[in-house]
Amino acid sequence: MTVKGPISAFMDTHFLHFNAREVVDASKAYRTHLEAGGKMLVAMAGAMSTAEIGISLARMIREDKVHAISCTAANLEEDVFNLIAHDEYELLPGYLDLSPQDELELRDRGFNRVTDTAIPETVFRHLEKEFIGECKRAHEEKQRLFPFEVFSRILLSGRLEQHYQIPVERSWLYAACEKGIPVYSPGWEDSTLGNIFAARVIQGELPDHLMLKTGTEQMEHLVGWYRKNDPNCSIGFFQIGGGIAGDFAICAVPLILQDLELDHGFWGYFCQISDSTTSYGSYSGAVPNEKITWSKLDVNTPRFTINSDASIVAPLIFSYVLGD
Repeated sequence: MTVKGPISAFMDTHFLHFNAREVVDASKAYRTHLEAGGKMLVAMAGAMSTAEIGISLARMIREDKVHAISCTAANLEEDVFNLIAHDEYELLPGYLDLSPQDELELRDRGFNRVTDTAIPETVFRHLEKEFIGECKRAHEEKQRLFPFEVFSRILLSGRLEQHYQIPVERSWLYAACEKGIPVYSPGWEDSTLGNIFAARVIQGELPDHLMLKTGTEQMEHLVGWYRKNDPNCSIGFFQIGGGIAGDFAICAVPLILQDLELDHGFWGYFCQISDSTTSYGSYSGAVPNEKITWSKLDVNTPRFTINSDASIVAPLIFSYVLGD
């Protein structure tokens, strides 16, 4: 039975046209997909962790509305940064008016800006000790891990608990660790801790790169996850932003169909929230129909494009799916 709370009722009453209607239609189709026994992968680009998407996404994970995640490495680490250093961040509501000199002063005070939020350098060094230490243990034990598994070991060990500055219920990564769902981070080297990891190998503190699994190994794992689940249910694809987080994950289906030449289903639902308009040569601006030609989506796949700010739209859709 579909539950409808005040947020859902408000959206049904007022979101009747244009992008607003698309938001409601995508939300309803998401619910329908889950109610039919389907699963959902969320692909997440942008600075959504710093935008505190964990407040709604963690709940979606805990309530079995999200079953796998593909995200940029920045979103992976920034969820943990927010968990242990939230109160040390500086909000910059006038960020559009910052001059180069203002930016320089932030840098000299040890801050790194992400839109309207300045993250202190100290949190990088704090988490570095834990991350590099876990990588050393993996090497000593002759283990190879995905970046997500390194974070999972750190979080579930409880070693950071004394440093939490927000309720742990607002960490989507912690929720994913607890639920045991896979989290893929293609292009992991494009992150603060990825840079630090490379630096420690260069310096010799880490013996090599081999304790962390490669991007193609992440793809192999994703394909295995998809093949394991697809015979039993339809798998949907909910995408925030564009770029590698989405394109990596969505390619699992054409890999199965075209490269492995196996008979499996297409993605059974597709929604993308993007602020990129349809354009020439822009993945983020490509309409969903284009994905049909790449064997990612089928002609009958429910598909939605919402041109808006994901920090506004994603929590609304998640609230609708949760029946708020």
